[in-house]
Amino acid sequence: MSDAWSLVYHGFDPKAEGLREALCTLGNGYFATRGAAPEASDDGVHYPGTYVAGCYNRLKTEIAGRDVWNEDLVNVPNWLPLTFRPEGGEWFDLRDVELLDYRQELHLATGELRRALRYRDSGGRETSVASRRFVHMAHPHLAAVETTIEPLNWSGTLDVRSALDGRVVNNGVARYRRLNNRHLEAVETEAVGDDAIFLRVRTSQSRIDLAMAARTHVYPNGSLKNTDRRLVQDAAYIAHDLTVPITQGAALTVEKVIALYTSRDHAISECGLEARKAVGRARTYDALLRTHARAWEHIWRRFDIAIVPDREDGDDKRELRILRLHVFHLLQTASPNTIDLDVGVPPRGLHGEAYRGHIFWDELFIFPLLNLRMPEITRALLMYRYRRLDEARIAAQEAGFQGAMFPWQSGSNGREETQQLHLNPKSGRWLPDRSHRQRHVNAAIAYNVWHYYQVTEDLEFLSFFGAEMFLEIARFWASIATYNADHGRYEIRGVMGPDEYHDGYPDTDQAGLLNNAYTNLLAVWVLCRALEVIELLPQNRSQELCEKLAISPDELGRWDEISRQMRLVFFDDGILSQFEGYERLDEIDWDRYREKYEDIHRLDRILEAEGDTPNRYKLSKQADVLMLYYLFSTEEIKELLERLGYTFSPDAVPKTIEYYMARSSHGSTLSRIVDSWVLARSNRPGSWELFTEALESDVRDIQGGTTPEGIHLGAMAGTVDIVQRCYSGIDTRGDVLWLNPRIPEQLRCLRLRILYRGQPIELDMERDRLMVTSLPSAAHTIQLGFRDEIFQLRPEETREFSL
Repeated sequence: MSDAWSLVYHGFDPKAEGLREALCTLGNGYFATRGAAPEASDDGVHYPGTYVAGCYNRLKTEIAGRDVWNEDLVNVPNWLPLTFRPEGGEWFDLRDVELLDYRQELHLATGELRRALRYRDSGGRETSVASRRFVHMAHPHLAAVETTIEPLNWSGTLDVRSALDGRVVNNGVARYRRLNNRHLEAVETEAVGDDAIFLRVRTSQSRIDLAMAARTHVYPNGSLKNTDRRLVQDAAYIAHDLTVPITQGAALTVEKVIALYTSRDHAISECGLEARKAVGRARTYDALLRTHARAWEHIWRRFDIAIVPDREDGDDKRELRILRLHVFHLLQTASPNTIDLDVGVPPRGLHGEAYRGHIFWDELFIFPLLNLRMPEITRALLMYRYRRLDEARIAAQEAGFQGAMFPWQSGSNGREETQQLHLNPKSGRWLPDRSHRQRHVNAAIAYNVWHYYQVTEDLEFLSFFGAEMFLEIARFWASIATYNADHGRYEIRGVMGPDEYHDGYPDTDQAGLLNNAYTNLLAVWVLCRALEVIELLPQNRSQELCEKLAISPDELGRWDEISRQMRLVFFDDGILSQFEGYERLDEIDWDRYREKYEDIHRLDRILEAEGDTPNRYKLSKQADVLMLYYLFSTEEIKELLERLGYTFSPDAVPKTIEYYMARSSHGSTLSRIVDSWVLARSNRPGSWELFTEALESDVRDIQGGTTPEGIHLGAMAGTVDIVQRCYSGIDTRGDVLWLNPRIPEQLRCLRLRILYRGQPIELDMERDRLMVTSLPSAAHTIQLGFRDEIFQLRPEETREFSL
């Protein structure tokens, strides 16, 4: 790594190439391309995948005598291929030459990936190669790659090949390779004019047309030269071969500009026509780069964050650099270009094929960052859920419930995409997958709607979209809750919590758990807020919505009753039990498993391979009960418990945190995010240690091979949000922007800019002071809370507080 705006790699390491390709992905919210070399193909070292937001396709595979359907985010045609060979030589391949120098750099400020190398081939020829590329942030259908070749000790002719390759398959995740993965059908290839090529393919089931056009220009000594070219053409592959003279010491630049459209795009006649037209109109690499870099400059004004660690040794910019890398990858997946698309935000970004590009609950960790910077993106992503509300209603009905039951994994149309079987790579066995029972995703969607409104006060969205989702989710929770006369309380059966290791009880085939604390308390919170949502809406809209959904006063009364009588289970010392029966499980010998396996992140796979099951033990993949302290303040937890008639004990909070942290294998990258957050008040050094570990999750691939399959977007956004909300103490509730900083000793200062209800605000924090400045705007005065006091903050006003 280099300065705070660059990710730099020296030397070529085939074993690390998959990780580098994921971390050097370039995208713009519409599509993204992994950071593979332009001459590379899917060869076991490289994997040059390109993914278009929302482009899914379903295929059937026979597994263990069953027909299993899987929907995948499709690896679309590879637009990168740009390679060369000296006369009489082989096409350039890093593995077949002697590398004399190699450097790759990702420029975060401008969204450009550069590579510079020198090599000696088998004929003794020494050559310098420099390449650079971007995926345009301002013109989301455009991308460009440029390669400059300089012969250092030879002259002759050079063959250049510029191609579009539609023969690709989804091959980026080893454990999926037994499944059918050929999603694309060839439609047509052709030359376009004198300097461009065109490719069209179609997804086999969803019938999405994808069109690419590529224009290739050659610049000897910096001047454009018309060059004879030969067409290489197949059903799903097309290339231009160019042969040009090259002279020792004289650089030759090859520029390739591409346009990508699909039949799902807005404001087009036909995607092939648009691709041809766009590539014909596109300007040069440098001209396009200027507008692309300007778009990134505008985005960084909203999203940049500055921290100064208190350290005298080592790389004092490392944490800041990684934070910016995390922001960068979030914005390549969900950007201003996403606002007009009907897409969700995949937890592995548009960076690879893990989780098949499905949409989970990771929005819970991603939206808070977007809410306070560019809430328009959050609104667009929430509309993805709203448009699939009817599918969620049908799912609830088919399961015997009312309201809306959103899927644990969502893709194209909102049906449940969770696989029926999953492969344990340690045992090689296909196992039943019960993770669709994580009904808490419904509460996460409601939580996201509520907090988007709290930050923006977007009553229009709440009135016409958000409230309808919220009320239907509340109705679902009221219907899944059943009354237990023995306890005099309501309970929820047959679910899984965020932990994911426990999908049932030991020695039984019955799926799901009873009274998962996280699920039950979130259901109570949803029911409480649903009653509040009805009061927030204008009276006529509230009446219309209740009439549309046939919500009666009796039903609202039942919601209130359930929200006061939900069952929770506690240990004798006041610790909240993860689920009913948790106390009867065995403790696991953590030391033995660490000594035997070293890496126990996926302890569930280890146990299954041994013929055991995590259902027998007190352990977790990630935070479950502790998620409550991540989502809610202590005051909110106290309020919820007292509403239920339970005694809240402040002494139980640190005991609960210590108890569950000691039983986590951190099998999810989200785990350390939550643990760092909940420690921020009671143990700031411990919080900082977990925060820095979470920062390294992807750049060091600490889970041993997961990052090459796609970065972990929830963890990336979560680390930034720890700095943004947790360490700054931001809380948005009750129409007040609350600030209660808790800066760790390892930080000297923290600076960021947020947007609250239309008012841009700069926060400048040091250990002993807080400066709050509202920037010029047309927004109204906001309420600012510090500690227990509330102040009025007008536009262009500064307030200073002592810490």
